[in-house]
Amino acid sequence: MSNSEFDQQISLFRSQISRRSRFDEESIRVLESILVSKDVKSLMEVRAGLREYLRSESISVIREIGDETVEKKLLILEFFIRSFALIGDIESCLALRYEAFVLRDLKSASCEWLRVSHTEWISFAGQSLENGFYAVAAKACENAQSCLQRDNVADSKTGEIFEYMQMLKKIKSLKDFALTKAGSRSVQAQAAEYLKKKTIEKGKLLSSHHKETKCPATTLFRNGIKRRNIRKLHELQSFQQVTGGSNSTQFSCPW
Repeated sequence: MSNSEFDQQISLFRSQISRRSRFDEESIRVLESILVSKDVKSLMEVRAGLREYLRSESISVIREIGDETVEKKLLILEFFIRSFALIGDIESCLALRYEAFVLRDLKSASCEWLRVSHTEWISFAGQSLENGFYAVAAKACENAQSCLQRDNVADSKTGEIFEYMQMLKKIKSLKDFALTKAGSRSVQAQAAEYLKKKTIEKGKLLSSHHKETKCPATTLFRNGIKRRNIRKLHELQSFQQVTGGSNSTQFSCPW
């Protein structure tokens, strides 16, 4: 792809989103063609630019579609989820996936087909764990457990005791692991912040101590030189008075 074609594709993709005209497979294909870059450096720059643009636009679009149907909201959310996945923005991808699940659960009372299954929540929890979002993973596990219990009550045929208990055990294990990692990160962050603070305080203390000790020592040293010179001057003056002041030599103080 030439530079002009590359610029045209970027312009096309941005215009489709800015005009709110296309949130479909065609736009996804345009984005895919943009990401076929000539070198790693330019690819990183393009992804960084698209990440900032998509984050800003996705927030605006989501605010604008408040009165749209659930189906349209979900289609637009899925478009942005796929777009963020393509450019490697996992954080935004998972955040919007979570929003889509919450929206589906909220509307599932009247539309059963929107119901989020416990397996979807477990899969989401695993992805969150892999990418370091431990608190989100723990919350997803809670949702998975609620869904599993709900589905088991609603349909006893799919709730055989052994399988049900095994799945609950798996979810609990995943949640405990996520909470442990979240707690560990929190402690590590607090420890790092504490050490950083103490290092800064120690640096200031040493600097202050250095100033307090260095300046008086220098002053004492200089004052000692002055006193010695004055003493020697007085000794010379006394000697000249004894030997006769007419031939005295004038001395100037060296400071």
